[in-house]
Amino acid sequence: MSQIDPRRGIPRTDALLTLPAVLEARTRLGDHVVRGLVHDAQERARRGELDPGQVEFSLLEHLSKRSGTRLRPVLNATGVVVHTNLGRAPLSAAAVEALAAASGYVDVELDLATGARSKRGVAARAALLAACPAAEDALVVNNGAAALVLATTALAAGREVVVSRGELIEIGAGFRLPDLIASTGARLREVGTTNRTHLRDYAEALGPQTGCILKVHPSNFAVHGFTAAVDVRELRALATEHGVPLVADLGSGLLTPDPLLPDEPDAATTLHDGADVITASGDKLLGGPQAGLALGRAEAITRLARHPLARAVRADKLTLAALEATVAGAAPPVTRALHADPDQLRARAERLAAGAGAGATVIPHDGRVGGGGAPGVPLPGWAVRLPEAAAAVLRTGDPAVLPRVHDGACLLDLRCIPPDDDARLLAAVRAALDRIR
Repeated sequence: MSQIDPRRGIPRTDALLTLPAVLEARTRLGDHVVRGLVHDAQERARRGELDPGQVEFSLLEHLSKRSGTRLRPVLNATGVVVHTNLGRAPLSAAAVEALAAASGYVDVELDLATGARSKRGVAARAALLAACPAAEDALVVNNGAAALVLATTALAAGREVVVSRGELIEIGAGFRLPDLIASTGARLREVGTTNRTHLRDYAEALGPQTGCILKVHPSNFAVHGFTAAVDVRELRALATEHGVPLVADLGSGLLTPDPLLPDEPDAATTLHDGADVITASGDKLLGGPQAGLALGRAEAITRLARHPLARAVRADKLTLAALEATVAGAAPPVTRALHADPDQLRARAERLAAGAGAGATVIPHDGRVGGGGAPGVPLPGWAVRLPEAAAAVLRTGDPAVLPRVHDGACLLDLRCIPPDDDARLLAAVRAALDRIR
């Protein structure tokens, strides 16, 4: 008598697709995604990795966890506030609400009162100007590099951009400032040396071919020792004398001074000091969505806005909505994390360690700004120390937790974790420790 093949018990595709939970998932995820998960579960059963009687249960479990994106939310326990690999700035509740509001039809380029077309991003521009009165006008593009490229293209294409050799930096993913500027059709005119540049170096380089003077904040490194640089105030007189615009790339996106970061330049001060245009990112210290900001004198910003490249790098409605809400709203998560009270961080860390049980201790730990901002500036705080083996389990768990691995230990810094998530973090830690014990 032949034995019945257990694979004959695998549920049919049409039967699985008509389950109520599967029908709901097909409207949420799309038919092709759901069918793929159905076939995956059936194939696992055919290979013997899954009992045929568990196919339906496994399918429903996977569907319940599957969202419309493969991106996974992560609890950032590194202590790095602007973490590029985690998407830089987490958005505020107001910005998230604005994203939802802007997800449908919105008046991004329409005056509802007259029914006529209006200027794009009026509300975001108004919010930026209210937050930075030193700027006469503002323009939002899709990222910080685009803002700088647009500025040098509109002001200096076919001419020279005068810049210090000590400021020819490399930004993320291997992109270098000289290459970005060269792509605009402008020519770099390097002045000074790596460690010392003087006002006379700029003066000797200026001439009929000068399109603009560019001042770049190094952002993610610092040079110490025998150094010299020329600040914006000194360059202003030189730019006026030669009738050329002065552009300052700030990078991090501070609109006003922050006493915690005294060496980090801000838009208001730089414009007061004489820059015609400043460029910066929206998703770093500003704490908003990925965006490029250009603020400054009305005539210069108008030149940027009217250049054909502005259309290619313009910001979408979601970015404009989230940026407006960030600038006009309460302090975003980045600001709160930067200024977190060390005593409160210690108390939270001690509660986490106590809940985790034996093997968890609390140690001093300095956080970092990250994202190329304020290099070397420590953010005093505390971390929970766990065995190093817990790190991999935490990263791949649910929720995913990204710790810092240092000196043979797994460190959990709560600076960037909202207090409302402390219970989820504790559950993840307990599960991880159970796995490695």
